[in-house]
Amino acid sequence: MAAIAVPQHRSSKTESYVDNKRKEDIRHANIVAARAVANAVRTSLGPKGMDKMISTSSDEVIITNDGATILNKMQVLQPAAKMLVELSKSQDSAAGDGTTTVVVIAGALLEQCLLLLSHGIHPTIVSDSLHKAAVKAVDVLTAMAVPVELSDRDSLVKSASTSLNSKVVSQYSTLLAPLAVDAVLSVVDAAKPDMVDLRDVKIVKKLGGTVDDTELVKGLVFDKKVSHAAGGPTRMENAKIAVIQFQISPPKTDIEQSIVVSDYSQMDRILKEERSYILGMIKKIKATGCNVLLIQKSILRDAVTDLSLHFLAKAKILVIKDVERDEIEFITKTLNCLPIANIEHFRAEKLGYADLVEEVSLGDGKIVKINGIKEMGKTTTVLVRGSNQLVLYEAERSLHDALCVVRCLVAKRFLIAGGGAPEIELSRQLGAWAKVLHGMEGYCVRAFAEALEVIPYTLAENAGLNPIAIVTELRNRHAQGEINAGINVRKGQITNILEENVVQPLLVSTSAITLATECVRMILKIDDIVTVR
Repeated sequence: MAAIAVPQHRSSKTESYVDNKRKEDIRHANIVAARAVANAVRTSLGPKGMDKMISTSSDEVIITNDGATILNKMQVLQPAAKMLVELSKSQDSAAGDGTTTVVVIAGALLEQCLLLLSHGIHPTIVSDSLHKAAVKAVDVLTAMAVPVELSDRDSLVKSASTSLNSKVVSQYSTLLAPLAVDAVLSVVDAAKPDMVDLRDVKIVKKLGGTVDDTELVKGLVFDKKVSHAAGGPTRMENAKIAVIQFQISPPKTDIEQSIVVSDYSQMDRILKEERSYILGMIKKIKATGCNVLLIQKSILRDAVTDLSLHFLAKAKILVIKDVERDEIEFITKTLNCLPIANIEHFRAEKLGYADLVEEVSLGDGKIVKINGIKEMGKTTTVLVRGSNQLVLYEAERSLHDALCVVRCLVAKRFLIAGGGAPEIELSRQLGAWAKVLHGMEGYCVRAFAEALEVIPYTLAENAGLNPIAIVTELRNRHAQGEINAGINVRKGQITNILEENVVQPLLVSTSAITLATECVRMILKIDDIVTVR
């Protein structure tokens, strides 16, 4: 009987075993953690969204519904969840508004991705399909957008109002929206019409009064009082203003040491030297005609002493001390003057000129106003008032969002409807496109389209409406060709949202979808977490 030879080696295909369980678990854990962060801010979306009270470790209390602020203050430990915090920061720097929207969209996309992965679709295919869907979504949004001109002030005010309507200070939107528009338009540079630097708009907060008292100041405002130490002037007309970065006080030795004086005559001589040194400086300052001094805060030695303040008061020079280092650039740009770093460089051509510098009582404190600046730079100041710190800080955050919305319109001059209208239209058009695509791509694009419905669903839910009925009706209206049909949360029904003046910049919507997709694709591609100690 012939022996049958059995091959010793077996096919490597049957023997090889790859453990994909860990990769699946990591992806699942990342997606669940990121969705938890998205769900935390979901309730604060829209005009009827809830506010969050944040209590920090330093016993500071913040009341806000600004997505970026909420996420920034949350102590998130899971790395993938941290990516959603970074996502809201990216949206804040790119568009300024829509920080809650971008996180909610990312959370909904992750939920759909979990479903696709459980059906055995490879993460790379899901990731590539999401990218294609996002590019298509931006094209659809651009086609829906309405062009706007900067001369059309009403449209700019409407979009700023829409941004403010979802804030704690929404009842003041009729005051703050025009204020934000005027502030941004006043700093638009003719040489760079598409660029607005919001650092040229300074927001000064002052406790006391109500948000109604907030005003736009064509000039400078300092939240401090004039130095009264030696009875110097507190009001100066035809002001010649110098911004100085040196100290009007006796010099100190370069090294840390102390000088011991045992003789009275020597002590008297030191004091005389000090007096003549300071007097010499003030004579040079007075010789240029300068009558207002802005003195930068010093960390090396006292910027001014009682003696120098006494001499300045005698010379009838108004003094504002302790000006912060980071404010110097804004001040010099506004006054159209140069900062002076040394007494030897103190010349009349480096001064700024204004009609009036005066100290004004406001609330429980005092502020200094500089009005009628000659050849004023392209800057403006907003004086924000509030009855308590919580309102004051939230008013500042809301105003920042409104300023960013107007900045978006300057950069990309297109408006789009709000109220969930663009998201439903996107969902409808992408759903139709998914039917044309072949293979897995079609499934993934359909999932992307379904995820976008989270925005109108959440808006309806937060407004206390029936979300399923509202979204179904919204789908129906869009299918009939009403591309601007959206949720009117005030009336609790679906109306043409453009006619209701609920509009937002195109840049806010396109940026939200692009950034959310980018973040989700990154989370999808993570298949392991390596901890390095």
